[in-house]
Formats: sequence, C-alpha cells, structure tokens
Amino acid sequence: MTSLRIVRVIEAPPAAVFAAFVEPDKIALWWGPDDGPVTLAEVDARPGGRFHVRFRMLDGSEHGCFGNFEVFEPPHRLAMSWSWEGEDTPASYVQASFAPAGDAHTELTFVHAQLRDEATRASHEHGWNGALDKLQRKAGRLA
Repeated sequence: MTSLRIVRVIEAPPAAVFAAFVEPDKIALWWGPDDGPVTLAEVDARPGGRFHVRFRMLDGSEHGCFGNFEVFEPPHRLAMSWSWEGEDTPASYVQASFAPAGDAHTELTFVHAQLRDEATRASHEHGWNGALDKLQRKAGRLA
C-alpha cells in the first residue's frame, strides 16, 4: 500500500474550502481532473454519511466514486473511505485538513492513503492535482 500527500493554499477561508468537499453545488465546481462536468453529486454531509460523485472527462469517459465520511469536523478536518464504481478492490482512504493561512486563505493538506500500488498512486496524484488546480482557479466562487 502507498499514499500521496498534496498541500495547497486556496484563496478562500477554511469553511468555504471545507464546503467545497461536502456541498453538491460546490463539488460541481471542481471535482474531476480536467474541465469535464460533474454529472452527479449526492452527499449526506455528516459523520457516517455517504457521498457519491460522478464526473465526465473531456475525453468522454465517466468515473464515479463513493464512500462514507469517517471524520467530519467542519471546518477543520474530513476523512472518508473512497471506492470507484465498477471496481472490486478494497477502499482507499481520503483525509483533508483545512487550516487558516493568512487573510481569508486556507492551507489544504490532502492525503489519499491505502492506494494499492505505485501505478494507482501516480494515477490518483495526476487526478487530484488536476482537480485541486480547478479548486484553486474557482476559489472565488466558493464563498
């Protein structure tokens, strides 16, 4: 098993960045590695609640993910199990922390753990970096 860790500064306060992970209309702004649309965002935003998100990439492929919120501490910390639709592999684990970073900015520390191998880690690193690039570009629309 392997993991990846990404740290970004987002130009929005922690509560707004936290909301981007748990509110369907905000998820629709940034989820997915390229500028393709989010086609489904269902979220039961609470400890033990489920999420299900599907996005279409610019190449036309669709990908769906789902899981349960295992840690839910707005606006500071979030952790959830992570599975892909159509894959029969053990769930991985996503953790995010949201810390104030200056005037209305957030230091986002993002970890995707329990990835099965290096190729899976590399694929997720590419995907999450693309998505977080979008989150940074669209941060002004979070508040």
